[in-house]
Amino acid sequence: MKNQVFILCFMLSSGCMIAQEKIITGTVTTAIDGLPLPGASIIIKGSTVGAQTDFDGNFKLNANVGDIIEVSYVGMQTQQLIIGAILIYDVILKEDQSSLDEIVVVAYGVSTRHGYTNYSKLKPTIASKLSGKVSGVLVTNSNGTPRTSSNIVIRDSASVNSKEALYILNGKPISESEFRNIKTDKIKHIEILNALQGHAIYGYEGTKGVIVLRTKGYKNNINFEDIDNFLNETYTQIEENSFKRTNLAALSTFSIDVDKAGYSNVRRMINNGETIPPNAVKLEEMVNYFNYNYPQPTDEHPFSINTEVVTTPWHKDTQLVRIGLQGKTYENAELPASNLTFLIDVSGSMGSQNKLPLLKSAFKLLVNQLREKDKVSIVVYAGAAGVVLEPTSGNEKETILSALDKLNYGGSTAGGAGIELAYQLAEKNFKKTGNNRVILATDGDFNVGASSDNDMQTLIEEKRKSGVFLSVLGFGYGNYKDSKLETLADKGNGNHAYIDNMQEAQKVFGKEFGGTLFTIAKDVKIQVEFNPRKVQAYRLIGYENRLLADEEFIDDTKDAGELGSGHTVTALYEIIPVGIKSDYLKKVSDLKYTKSEVASNYEDELFTVKFRYKKPNEDKSIEMVHVQNDIITEASDDMNFASAVALFGMQLRHSKYFNSASSSKVIALANNGRGEDKDGYRAEFIRLVKSYDILN
Repeated sequence: MKNQVFILCFMLSSGCMIAQEKIITGTVTTAIDGLPLPGASIIIKGSTVGAQTDFDGNFKLNANVGDIIEVSYVGMQTQQLIIGAILIYDVILKEDQSSLDEIVVVAYGVSTRHGYTNYSKLKPTIASKLSGKVSGVLVTNSNGTPRTSSNIVIRDSASVNSKEALYILNGKPISESEFRNIKTDKIKHIEILNALQGHAIYGYEGTKGVIVLRTKGYKNNINFEDIDNFLNETYTQIEENSFKRTNLAALSTFSIDVDKAGYSNVRRMINNGETIPPNAVKLEEMVNYFNYNYPQPTDEHPFSINTEVVTTPWHKDTQLVRIGLQGKTYENAELPASNLTFLIDVSGSMGSQNKLPLLKSAFKLLVNQLREKDKVSIVVYAGAAGVVLEPTSGNEKETILSALDKLNYGGSTAGGAGIELAYQLAEKNFKKTGNNRVILATDGDFNVGASSDNDMQTLIEEKRKSGVFLSVLGFGYGNYKDSKLETLADKGNGNHAYIDNMQEAQKVFGKEFGGTLFTIAKDVKIQVEFNPRKVQAYRLIGYENRLLADEEFIDDTKDAGELGSGHTVTALYEIIPVGIKSDYLKKVSDLKYTKSEVASNYEDELFTVKFRYKKPNEDKSIEMVHVQNDIITEASDDMNFASAVALFGMQLRHSKYFNSASSSKVIALANNGRGEDKDGYRAEFIRLVKSYDILN
């Protein structure tokens, strides 16, 4: 009897201990260098409860004694810890060699008949000669029997010293330099192959794999653009804005841009030690990645207008103008019911750890914020498109999360078909007074059906007429197609973000949830008229792909950018005052037939800025006007920081306008403008600039 009582007391005390909730803290660092790891995920196993590390690698979490927490980060080995009596848990994560990309490709030979091409496997005797002759290539038979297909495995640089794709010419491996020196008129056939699934696939379906070339036999149609797209990320061409003379072009007109993908993509490249393509640097998206301390609107309009003029930090003879908008902020509970359709790319190119696995984790953050009145559907696309979750209430989180967990990758990329199906589903469940939105998550590598940038633009322009908005989320790198995703977001009444880690996912789906998903003003346009008595010339910094013709400002049929709840938008102009000689301005011939007369009754005004916007469910625009007097002030914290980001972007783009300013100037400006920096994003920028400076 005493033993039974003792056992019962022990069990009860154990149960109390297990049920005891407490706050645990800790720091996550990397084994390789001991540095803090921001954006690491800490999840209580078997639940959706978790936390993320901040910029210093610190975390805080409510947990019970006996809970098992999983600490994970992309490319690192996941660690599990059992919560005991202590309150501090410091974790060191090691690099996970096994999770790094491993790409399997199948070697092919080509036999040709009239009217079609038949792909047959290379004989094992030929494929076996590849083993050991190309860095990082291992050849194994799929089942060990004679005359069966040989799989060529190209391992990531963590296990071998090659990051290149495999090039095969007439059945033999060649180097990249040899590949690039082949005369194009000698090539009879090119095929891009990938076999992540371990079987023969027609065409290109994935990331780095194998390019098969043939200089013998029947000649097929050759498309060298396919190879260029295969090997490289793609970005829209940017022609940097130059100075315009005010007496010849007093108006500057453009669409707002709340996209933030440009900054997070550049951050990823710097952190990976990569060369940054100039066209990847979008100055407006870098500046607008950060929030600024603009006041909330106090009138009937959905945003406030703010302006500031200072001496340009990198050029003493020019002035810097800042125009800022602050969208009205709504709490999550105030937002209308949402009809969300997740459109998820599950093609073969999404197999990398920083693509579909990261995507699923990111979407879980969004799901955990949904309410009962919200509805979620999930559409996936690979070789074809299909519905994997019909509209489901936001309070059925386990059902939604289970559908996400079951997603696997494989197949080609029918992006056009996926968009068609997602919009059909969104329109079918349309909420007249709600938030109707498709959320597309992909690397942008569409290659079946409508796939070119023009195809995507035509398709999405038609779909936006339905009243369904669009959010575009980019994942991955190597073959990331930024140009396609930018086109979709710009033309589809949407916004575009690039998610490179869980830290960015938390920013997009956590801190900026309302702005990402809820539009408060659409087709927002800005037109600035500079006073030629004060301003000799001006230059808009960034927004090159958002410029509008002056007459399009009052054209309500012309599409422009959307502003979300709580979003800020910042635009910077560099202006040359009247009377200043500048090397940036070339002489212009005098006009014979046209004489410009300048009004004399606006002596105190520097410029007038006009805004046009539409309410989300309306088609007629509303105009706002703001006048800036000719007053130069001491730079605010926000102005210092915004100018630091713009200057760094100009340096990355090798602009001719940054006046040879050094990276130390960028760091000084950013430090002066760091301000409160509650979330640490500005501190991260400073560390990023310092890292780039060391690397270069």
